[in-house]
Amino acid sequence: MKTSGIIMILGSALLLGLFYFPLWNITLGAPQYPEPLGMDIYISGIQGEEEFDIQNIDGVNHYIGMKKIPKPEEMWEFNVFPLVIGGMAGLGILLGFLGFFRKISPNWFLGWFVLMLVLGVLGMYDFNVWLTDYGTDLDPKAILKLTDEAGNPISYKPPLFGTQQILNFTAHSYPRLGAWLMFAGMFLTLVAWWIGKRSLKTQNI
Repeated sequence: MKTSGIIMILGSALLLGLFYFPLWNITLGAPQYPEPLGMDIYISGIQGEEEFDIQNIDGVNHYIGMKKIPKPEEMWEFNVFPLVIGGMAGLGILLGFLGFFRKISPNWFLGWFVLMLVLGVLGMYDFNVWLTDYGTDLDPKAILKLTDEAGNPISYKPPLFGTQQILNFTAHSYPRLGAWLMFAGMFLTLVAWWIGKRSLKTQNI
C-alpha cells in the first residue's frame, strides 16, 4: 500500500496545476486576423492569449449581438471551481497518506476517482451550457442580424471540442496544460487503486 499511497498523493497533487495553467482554450482565426484571436479558460477566469485578444473578440461579437466575455465576478463557476479543485486535491492527498499508513483500503482511491469523474462531467456539461448561451442569446438590436435558410438566427456557439466554421471564422476548442495535468492525475489515482488491490491480494496469498 505504500507505493499506491505515494502514487495517489502525486496524482491528486497534479490537480493543483489548474491554479496556474489554463484548463481550456478557444481560438478564432479569420482572414482579417493574421494572428488568431484566442482566450484561455482557467478555473478562476478567462484571459486572452495576447494582450488585446479579449478586447478584439468582444469588438467582433458586438456587431452580431453576442455578450462580452464574462469577468470572474460575473460567473459563479469561477468562484466555485477553485474550491472544488482545491478540495478534491486535498482529499486525494489525505487519502494517499492514509493509504500509505494502511489506514484505509485502496477502494477509497477508486471512490475518489469516480467522484472526480462525475464532477468533471458536470463541469463539461456546465461549460457547454455556457457556450450555448454565449452563442445563441443574441441582442435583438444587434447591428448584424444573420439567419439561416429557414429564417432562424444563426448560432455562433463555439464547439465544445474540435474545430468548427462560424461564418468567416474558424473556431478551435481544445484542452490546455491544466486539463492534461488533471487527466494525468486522475489516471495516476486509478493506477494507485489497481496497485493497492494487487498489493492486498499478494499479502493474502
